[in-house]
Amino acid sequence: PEGLQKATTDALDWHPKANTSAHHTDRYTHAELTVRRGQVFIITLWFNRPWQTGDNLAFVTEIGDDVHIANEDARQEYVLDENGIIFIGNANYIEARGWYYGQFQDDILNICLTMLDLSLYCRQDPVTDMFRRGDPKYVGRVISSMINGNDNDNGVLEGSWNDNFAEHENPSRWNGSVVILRKWRQENYKSVQYGQCWVFAGVMCTVMRCLGIPTRLISNFNSAHDADGNLSIDKYYDSAGKSLNIGRDSSWDYHVWNEVWFSRRDLGTPYNGWQVLDSTPQEQSKGIFQCGPASVRAIKEGDVDLDYDTLFVFTEVNADCNQWIVYKDGTRKKVYCDTERIGKAISTKAVGSNSRVDVTNNYKYPEGSHEEREVYKKACAKARGSNLTERLSEAPNEGSSETVRKPEVSGVFKLVEPPVFGKDINLILILTNLSSEYKPVKVNLSASTILLILSKYVCISEKQIQLKISYAQYEKSLTDAKKILVTALCEVMHTQEAKMLVEKTITLETPTIFIKVLTPVVKTQPFALQVVIANHLYEPVTECVLTVEGSRLLKEQLTLRPQERTSITFQIIPFKSGQRQLQVNFKSNKFRDLKGYKTLMVAPSSGF
Repeated sequence: PEGLQKATTDALDWHPKANTSAHHTDRYTHAELTVRRGQVFIITLWFNRPWQTGDNLAFVTEIGDDVHIANEDARQEYVLDENGIIFIGNANYIEARGWYYGQFQDDILNICLTMLDLSLYCRQDPVTDMFRRGDPKYVGRVISSMINGNDNDNGVLEGSWNDNFAEHENPSRWNGSVVILRKWRQENYKSVQYGQCWVFAGVMCTVMRCLGIPTRLISNFNSAHDADGNLSIDKYYDSAGKSLNIGRDSSWDYHVWNEVWFSRRDLGTPYNGWQVLDSTPQEQSKGIFQCGPASVRAIKEGDVDLDYDTLFVFTEVNADCNQWIVYKDGTRKKVYCDTERIGKAISTKAVGSNSRVDVTNNYKYPEGSHEEREVYKKACAKARGSNLTERLSEAPNEGSSETVRKPEVSGVFKLVEPPVFGKDINLILILTNLSSEYKPVKVNLSASTILLILSKYVCISEKQIQLKISYAQYEKSLTDAKKILVTALCEVMHTQEAKMLVEKTITLETPTIFIKVLTPVVKTQPFALQVVIANHLYEPVTECVLTVEGSRLLKEQLTLRPQERTSITFQIIPFKSGQRQLQVNFKSNKFRDLKGYKTLMVAPSSGF
């Protein structure tokens, strides 16, 4: 009103201690106040004069929290926990690997915000980008494109899937995200070399949790990469049963991606909850290497026409697997369609513990059930109707198991004993005649680069074929993954019956790292730690390096003698109380990057 002095603010108190404690943001190390959406916070304003009649005070605020997850234990796990577990290996031999997210470490939040600024989305339309940063599905899609550097967009990681890493970092060496993100910033946002799926997913989990979006890692075993979008994986073999490296489709022993939790207002309430984001560069989406968010509910129900990239993720967990024989004249014959092979033991870390939780039922109905086949047919129909794929319209029944007559002989590989690196592998191929007729069968056996051809005969009863692969045979041909693919191509002689292909991926067990805490673990006080490694080889293991990461970095050189169990004891000083994860890495001339981890509860020191 006229005649009154204009009111101005002399001071503003953000109450950082109270607000950050209430909002669980007191772990961030920067000075700026950070609060979470949808939650009350307090500020105090001081004005230059008392309140007078006619004064108006207006606050412009924007609320609503699409990422709210109701369960407090889930919030602690998926937003606040800085340590995690990644499940790797194969469906029959699942290993747990520790990972340090470190989303509250110095400068990580600013690095994550810089990531948004450097994205193609922001560079192409900065105004719209800033406006949409309150939308978790938009932010998730942007981050999925920025974790990889395949679009020349200053992405964080460059992927490599061979064993030649030159002077750069072998992906198996990484134990956490913080060192990767800091290296990315220190090298002027040049992509860090190298990453693979679990590294991409680990870094993305750090970024999304840092930005306040509930996130977890998902491991899909027998994961498909359907390059042509026909909802099936085509695998090719020569007439002896040896796997051929042709075609763009592939399947992986495991693949790791992220799930993030938020509402899907664009799709409707049924599709709220967990959404898949995958930052590993596999296929382009809208011209960029990005994937998701795809609703997990939409994947299970076969709604592959819904945004974003639902069809691609559906095939990762539920594609059919077609097996083809390629003859010397170039002709190809489809011999079998396996409808249950893809998408096994889909796993994530349990809330509040390091246990593995199987979430396969979140992604699909039970294999072999009527519901699962109906959903698969629904997905094929939606893909055709939406023109999501050309192959389906050209070969509408190619993915159907009904197109191939099932053989009248079944087979399975069984290991005689657990497969251990350094020892011979003994396994048995068990063949069963499913008919009442006499069946002479020719069996071609192959194991990686080792080719054996045997002719055997099967009557009504079972027939067992012994196969031995010596250490000398496989030692030189193994990769870091320590895997051997064994196949048996079974052909019923003098008939037109379809051939049967039996496969088994053998992952060799490597030495286990045992970690034992010998004294109480208290903040700022040294505690004793023992690491035990056993060498079960009949030869020396040299060039050994043990790396321990946690409260500080320690390197120790040691040599393991044949059949020896070696232990090393040392001290570590923890600098923070609370739950911490200690990680151990061991490498040598025989074993590269053996992993172990130990979860520690660091007690506060007395007087503090």
